[in-house]
Amino acid sequence: MKKILKISVTTLIIAIVIAFAGFYIWSQFTYQPSEEITTYVDLDDIQLEENWLVFEPEIQATTGIIIYPGAKVEPEAYSYYAEQLTNEGYAVYIPKVNFNFAIFDINQAELIMNQFKHIEKWFIGGHSLGGVAAASYAYENMDNVEGLLFLASYPSDSNDFSETELPILSLYAENDGLTTVEKIEETKKLLSPVATLYEIKGGNHAQFGIYGEQKGDGKATIPVKEQQEIIAEQTTKWLNGIIQ
Repeated sequence: MKKILKISVTTLIIAIVIAFAGFYIWSQFTYQPSEEITTYVDLDDIQLEENWLVFEPEIQATTGIIIYPGAKVEPEAYSYYAEQLTNEGYAVYIPKVNFNFAIFDINQAELIMNQFKHIEKWFIGGHSLGGVAAASYAYENMDNVEGLLFLASYPSDSNDFSETELPILSLYAENDGLTTVEKIEETKKLLSPVATLYEIKGGNHAQFGIYGEQKGDGKATIPVKEQQEIIAEQTTKWLNGIIQ
């Protein structure tokens, strides 16, 4: 009996190790920033501090925005969006997360906040699964954040903001094949009463970053640069409305 139990435990451990190794290898096949992004951003000039991409305006900002990347998407893919917000006077921080899934590294926001003490007001958000992670952090640390930003994303059922007054911006796209318009409508009940929702006509899921096509996504009918500029414009408008 002991021998059978020992074999069973050993087999289970081997299976777990193999499964984890398989997941780890799969997680490393990431969506890289596409060549087009180099037309708009010099990737070599991006500041990397600790484990974060740092975008700060020339005049020291007092408002910071933390953006969690989508699943298996490299943080640099959001650098054009970040630079547009920086041009409006906001500091932006994009973490590199464990296994390239922000859901495994939700407290990166805490580390960033502790590092950049000059920031007085913090907003947190994310793309796709990164938005789910951001919502989880915001829900558990509502005193630390001024607002929550969803980029083609929504909160999990366990993070119900409907009875809070937390400012929320939800940007979603008409042709998103992953975070569909139907899913946004279905989860709208989880947002706060002061949430703002904005649909990007012609946009899709992958164009919330600049990393090319994504499996399962719909086809965008507007250029990626146009979608990025809409995202930045709506984000800035929302932020200005809260800060001012």
